[in-house]
Amino acid sequence: MLACFAEGPCHSISMKRRCSNFNLFIIIITRILKPFAENGNGNQPFFLLLLILLLLSPFPFITTSTACSSGNCQLLESCTSATDCGPGLYCGNCPSVGKTQPFCTRGQAIIPTSIINGLPFNKYSWLVTHNAFSIVDAPSLTGAQRITFYNQEDTVTNQLRNGVRGLMLDMYDFEDDIWLCHSFRGQCYNFTAFEPAIDTLKEVEAFLNQNPTEIVTIIIEDYVHAPKGLTKVFTNAGLNKYWFPLSKMPKKGEDWPTVTDMIKANHRLLVFTSDSSKEATEGIAYQWKHMVENEPGDPGVVPGSCPNRKESKPLNSKSASLFLQNYFPTIPDQSQACEEHSVSLIDMVNTCYRAAGNAMPNFLAVNFYMRSDGGGVFDAVDRMNGQTLCGCTTVTACQAGASFGSCKDIPASNTTPATTSPSGSFSGSVQFTGAAATIQLSGLMATCFYTMFFMLLLL
Repeated sequence: MLACFAEGPCHSISMKRRCSNFNLFIIIITRILKPFAENGNGNQPFFLLLLILLLLSPFPFITTSTACSSGNCQLLESCTSATDCGPGLYCGNCPSVGKTQPFCTRGQAIIPTSIINGLPFNKYSWLVTHNAFSIVDAPSLTGAQRITFYNQEDTVTNQLRNGVRGLMLDMYDFEDDIWLCHSFRGQCYNFTAFEPAIDTLKEVEAFLNQNPTEIVTIIIEDYVHAPKGLTKVFTNAGLNKYWFPLSKMPKKGEDWPTVTDMIKANHRLLVFTSDSSKEATEGIAYQWKHMVENEPGDPGVVPGSCPNRKESKPLNSKSASLFLQNYFPTIPDQSQACEEHSVSLIDMVNTCYRAAGNAMPNFLAVNFYMRSDGGGVFDAVDRMNGQTLCGCTTVTACQAGASFGSCKDIPASNTTPATTSPSGSFSGSVQFTGAAATIQLSGLMATCFYTMFFMLLLL
């Protein structure tokens, strides 16, 4: 009978308490007014209803505050700013599925090696940002108005802080240097240029320096023709000391070294290029010699289909031990990304898993990685690692040293996920709507109004 305890605006502890007080108020008022309703004429119910509605206006426990704040909000609870959400969560919304008011979503990956460590590198799955440099609102450094597509909303530094471990970078010759551009026909223009590649590579170097147990992969769409151009820019960025040598990469689909051995040797940067000539001239691994890849763009998001990219071997080839799954449309769309990162993403991972002969993707490349209707890409990667590393539904259920398939109980889906690092950082513009508190209040009043109305009918 006390409808305020139904799922909806009163699902959190603080809102349940508020609804409990409100329902107590309704009971008291209806009992006080019951004699008037019993002894009056036919107009009394309307008088009673009007009186109670008037009492609602100044009632002290009806406030415009949200249900939680100051880092206490859990997954899917309403929020008004990033600081409302707990560790590993961020405040966003998803209008494309009807969720227009901000709520807490996953904002940070769980690094699988923090739970199950010491396996070969190719046994893990990692989150990758497609065109990691192509950032919304990034200022033009050429003086020209940029005319191109954008794929991310966050700095590369924050991408790495939030658990991204693979970066797709498009590198071009431009202005006697090497730049990151989102361009066409193999040429960078002032209206498609973002920044000198060394600037982003220095962000990677700073991250690796500050995080001595982390491994990062860079996948280059390579339009650099300057002799030794890539070698020079990586050297100048200070990344040579982390370089995983081409000579140590598996050549016939064997397992990679363990992550433990890679860290001990400080071989914590993997670099792949789309230019096959760079293996011989610069010692940089040719991407499709070492990994298989599905078709990027729209063909890679068609339900039930996972074709291989034309440059790649078939996905079920055993001659390459790494698998890159692209999951992003040809035309990036911020407003649709949160919907794309929901159930359809999990379905596509399963489709590509089967297409690859029951091999889990090692890299999952996405646009606008922070956008979701809840768990998003982070939840997808957790599931991928859980299945591969321990036979569990999510990596958070894995137990170090336990037998395969031995899974621990994990929190309910509406709680803050376990995370190995502080709250995520985000510098982009996930769509926020400032009316969350108003909507929350309206929902509370509507729910409790109907409770009050039905109680009056019972008088």
